[in-house]
Amino acid sequence: MSHATTRPPSLDRLLDSPALRELIATHGRGDTLAAARDALAGWRAGAGDGAAFDQMRFESQCRAQLEQRAAPHLRPVFNLTGTVLHTNLGRAPMPTEAIEAVTALMGRPANLEYDLARGARGDRDDHVEGLLRELTGAEAATTVNNNAAAVLLVLAALAERKEVIVSRGELVEIGGAFRIPDIMRRANAKLVEVGTTNRTHLRDFEAAIGPRTALVMKVHASNYAIQGFTASVAMAELGALCRARGVALAEDLGSGALVDMTRFGLPAEPTPRESIAAGAQVVTFSGDKLLGGPQAGLIVGDSALIARIKRHPLKRALRLDKMTIAALEAVLRLYRDPDRLAERLPALRLLTRPRSDIQAAAERLAPLLAAALGDVATVRVLACRSQIGSGSLPVERLDSACIAIGAPAGSRRAGGLPDRLAAALRALPVPVIGRVEDGELRLDMRCLEPGAQEAAFAAQLPGLAGTLAPPR
Repeated sequence: MSHATTRPPSLDRLLDSPALRELIATHGRGDTLAAARDALAGWRAGAGDGAAFDQMRFESQCRAQLEQRAAPHLRPVFNLTGTVLHTNLGRAPMPTEAIEAVTALMGRPANLEYDLARGARGDRDDHVEGLLRELTGAEAATTVNNNAAAVLLVLAALAERKEVIVSRGELVEIGGAFRIPDIMRRANAKLVEVGTTNRTHLRDFEAAIGPRTALVMKVHASNYAIQGFTASVAMAELGALCRARGVALAEDLGSGALVDMTRFGLPAEPTPRESIAAGAQVVTFSGDKLLGGPQAGLIVGDSALIARIKRHPLKRALRLDKMTIAALEAVLRLYRDPDRLAERLPALRLLTRPRSDIQAAAERLAPLLAAALGDVATVRVLACRSQIGSGSLPVERLDSACIAIGAPAGSRRAGGLPDRLAAALRALPVPVIGRVEDGELRLDMRCLEPGAQEAAFAAQLPGLAGTLAPPR
C-alpha cells in the first residue's frame, strides 16, 4: 500500500510518524527535519504534474538522504589494482598487533610524553627509539609524520644556509610534490649538484666539498631506475671520504626495508643498518612502505646529530600522534622475530603470496563474477604481473593472476564497458578498485586474501549487472 494522498500531512505530523521518529532517534531532529523539508520540496516541484503525495516514498527519500549523509567518507575498499603498496589506497595494511595497540589507546589517556619510572615528563620518541636502534644499529632515532618531513627536518636542522652535495642522478621527484631541489629550498639549504644524470664519481664529491658544506646526501632512487652506461658512488666510499673531510653524510632510503628482502624471495633493497655500517651518520626512511607499518618518517643515526634534529622547531610541528606511535611500536616488535615476519606482517605476506594461491582465488571467483554479469560481459582468468608500489623497487614485477572482464565479441554494448563496470564496482558497499587495461577491467587477486575478505567480496556480486550504467 503506497499511502498516496492529494496533499501531504503537516510537517509536524510527518515528523511524528513512526518511521521519522526512528530516523530522529538515529540521526537527530535537526538533520531529519532538513531531510523532510528537502523531500517535501521535491514533491512540490513535481506537484504541478498532478503527482500525489506518497508518504512511504517520502519516508524512503528521507531515510536515503540521511544514510548517505551519515556514511563515512573514508571507507575500506578492496585493492585489486595489482599495486600492493598503493599510495592512493593507504599503502601498507596494518597487522592485528598494530590494530589492537591503537584500539587500546584511542579512548583513554596514555603515557605519551610521561616517564612512568621517574614520574616526570618524558619524550614520545622513547616508545620506539630503542626498537629502532636495535633494528638499525644506530646510536639514536627520532620520528616524524612521513619521510618527506624527515628529509625536510634533517636539512633544516643540519644544513640551513649551508651547502648540501647531491649527485645529479639522485635529484628525485616522488608523487609530483616531493622534489629534492624544492625541499632544499624550503629548508633554506643550498643544493650543490655533482656528476651527471647517469654517472657520478667519488672525485666529483671530493671536488665539491668546501668550507660551506654541511652535508653530503645520497638519495635512493626508489621510484625510477637509470640503466645502461651508469656509475654511482658506493656508501662505503662516501663514508670514508666524509670522515676524512669532517663532513656529515646522510642517506634518504625512502622505501624503508628493515631486513634483507632476498630472504623472502624479493629483490634486494638497501637497509638502514647497511647504510649506518657504511658510514652514514643520518638515515631517513618511511614507515608505511616496505617496512609495512603506519605512515611515518623515521630518522636514525649519530646521537649528536639526532639531538640537533630533535631540537629544531619543526620537530614539534611534524611529530607523531599516540595512535601512530602505538601502531609503529607494534610493527617494529614483529621484526624481532624475522622467521615469522612474512606471515604476520600483511604487506610482506601479500608481496610473497605464492602465485598458485592467487591463481586458485581467481579461478574460484571468476565463475561468480560470470554468473553475476550474465551475458553483459565475458570473464576469464589471466596471468598478470603485480607491482610493489609507492616508489619501492620500481622496475620489479611479481607473478600474479587476475580476472579479466570484457565485452562479448560483436556486442553493441561494448563501448565503454570496462569503465562502466569499474564505476559499478566502485559503487558497491565495499568499493572494488581494479584497473582498465587493453580494453578490459582487470582485477588482480594478489591483495584479496582467502577467508573473510574473499567471502565479503563474493557476497557483493549478485545483482551487479543491474547496477551497470547503460552505454551512451
